[in-house]
Amino acid sequence: MMGLSARLREAAFRHWLGWRTRPGLIRAALDRMRIERTHNCASLPSPQVRVAAVQMRLRLIGDATEYAQMIASHARDAAALGAQLIVFPEDSGTHLAGLLPGLDGLPDDVSLAQATGAVAGPSVRPAEILRFIGPAVRAAYETTFSEVARRLGVYIASGSAMLPDERGAVLNVGYLFGPDGALLGRQAKCHLLPLEASWGLEAGDDLRVVRTPAGALGFPICMDATYFETSRILAGLGAEVILIPACDVQEDRYNPWKALRGLWPRVQESLTYGVHAAMVGRVLGMTITGRSAILAPVELTPDGSGILTQAASWDQEEIVVADLDYEALHALWRTSDVAEGFNLALYRKYFPGAYEEYRQRHPGGRRFPLPPGAA
Repeated sequence: MMGLSARLREAAFRHWLGWRTRPGLIRAALDRMRIERTHNCASLPSPQVRVAAVQMRLRLIGDATEYAQMIASHARDAAALGAQLIVFPEDSGTHLAGLLPGLDGLPDDVSLAQATGAVAGPSVRPAEILRFIGPAVRAAYETTFSEVARRLGVYIASGSAMLPDERGAVLNVGYLFGPDGALLGRQAKCHLLPLEASWGLEAGDDLRVVRTPAGALGFPICMDATYFETSRILAGLGAEVILIPACDVQEDRYNPWKALRGLWPRVQESLTYGVHAAMVGRVLGMTITGRSAILAPVELTPDGSGILTQAASWDQEEIVVADLDYEALHALWRTSDVAEGFNLALYRKYFPGAYEEYRQRHPGGRRFPLPPGAA
């Protein structure tokens, strides 16, 4: 049982974290930037919406005000390009792990598990650390994105942060904020990487579409785009745009073939627009690469590639912007063979039984057997 002195130290540290991430401090830091409200969303709803994907570097930041100003700077640059909807990458809240003393000073080649061990002890899983700092991270994260959206007068999809829910389970959660700063919706990541599961994170079990003047938006997270069911469900719920924030851990270089398992085929299968916002950088032993892109069905791209725009680099910060034409998308829905070929009777016949058989034959959700000795 934790002794009195240990409990007092923990309470004092929590109070210290809360003080360093208090909303008033973040608002004051944003006040100093003198952010001017745009009129980007004044024309909405409109048949055309300009969207931006922010390609951002991941680094640990020990100051919540520095974090808020960094997010505001990226968003302001995107808004200056006319963006009405701005999408940030997955793990846009991981920068705030730097609030833990000692974590932001570790070398880049130290893994998260090693970093956790150095800060809290070898028996502590990353999810326990994330749960402990969760209230402070949530305060800084929600305040930052809400305030930036309100001050610029734009829609912002925040990317994601690893935060505890009301049960204490740590989820990878994305937020959508409106031009008035209001929270329009949350979305938890439904398909975890084995690495995330090993950290102690839990998967979400719900998908939703938020209808806004900027479009009907689904915003699943990274690995969710690997599976066609995710986008088909969102398309069936009426999504016009699927926003995919990503933080793709690769080897040493960007692998375009691995990336093609993600949003591009989902856009073609489901006939929606897609916005892919990628994190880049090297931190906690992970090399993170990606090329942010704005995608469309091949019929709606002039060169037939399915790509409206794409970042030039896979390891540098960039912002890519494109206009989405909803009238053209709706016209495609009315005429496309793909849209007409959605055979609900077939799916109703096979899917429930197929998924139940899969569940029984593959406990734990693994299709292929693990190698001997693997967990």
